Amino acid sequence: MNISIFGSGAWGTAISLVLSDNGHNAKIWSKFETEAKNLRDMRENPLLPGVGIPLDIGIVSDIEEAARGAEVAIIAVPSYAVRETVEGLRGKLDKGCVVACLSKGIEKDTSTLFTDIIKNTLGDSAPIAAVSGPTHAEEVARRIPTACVAASEDMTIAERVQGLLMNEYLRVYTSNDVVGVELGAALKNVIALCAGVCDGLGFGDNTMAMLMTRGLAEMADLCVKMGGRKETIAGLAGLGDLIVTCMSRHSRNRRAGVLIGKGRSAMEAMEEVGAVVEGYYAAAAARCLASAMQVDMPICLEAYSVLYEGKAPLIAINDLMGREKKSENSAGEETWVIR
Repeated sequence: MNISIFGSGAWGTAISLVLSDNGHNAKIWSKFETEAKNLRDMRENPLLPGVGIPLDIGIVSDIEEAARGAEVAIIAVPSYAVRETVEGLRGKLDKGCVVACLSKGIEKDTSTLFTDIIKNTLGDSAPIAAVSGPTHAEEVARRIPTACVAASEDMTIAERVQGLLMNEYLRVYTSNDVVGVELGAALKNVIALCAGVCDGLGFGDNTMAMLMTRGLAEMADLCVKMGGRKETIAGLAGLGDLIVTCMSRHSRNRRAGVLIGKGRSAMEAMEEVGAVVEGYYAAAAARCLASAMQVDMPICLEAYSVLYEGKAPLIAINDLMGREKKSENSAGEETWVIR
């Protein structure tokens, strides 16, 4: 099958290797010809040192060339580039081409889910799926076992994407909860950034466990309010991705948070990390969604205050700890369902 990956970062490159391993004709698109040429010449992405790119994977910078003949289009660009990339594909994809979004985030300025951007841009007839889970590119590219979720409102599309990606080192589950999968993918980045801040401040394992658990509760509350399901947040796209992003040395969000906890500003931390820190953008979207949906999300709101308003991390932690007493579960709240 002819599959084009729009996005030449670590994740886009890693997923191209999965597809190549699975016998598909994979093609990577980069917005920049200089980058595309370097990838063609070196056959290695500098973000994935030591991982070769097979010669049978095409690498182009012309979006029309990348779209031509594609049976599946995979969106794997940073969150800030999703809309621009999808708009660039308008009118270029063949009818029936499946669009699978592997980008993790929410559009910062509009708080729009990426599948909605794709649907609104390409039309309702475009088959759309969202894919997420604990999938750090550094490990997927090295064929280290993990799993993810392919979600679509049309289960036949979810199953099709499952069949494309699944192999001996990448297990893929299906879901029809697109909202839950996308929100899990985006919001865990905010919590992971906060986890890094706690590390940078010198806090311990108890603090980390508290943060991840209460952060997961915030993710679930917003998910349900937006029409998703709690069990999705309890699965790979929520809890699974949250664990790895909070704990892994590969996590850019965690690394940026550590630097902020040690005294860097948000801008200084992101510059030092040297790559996109998705939690920064997701924090702004989370704040807007919490307000619009009237969901209490104190961790995400404090994260916004630190990232965008310059609030001192220690003061933010103290304000979280000093909130009024409350029950862990609100009266009448539905229970978690984990299968």
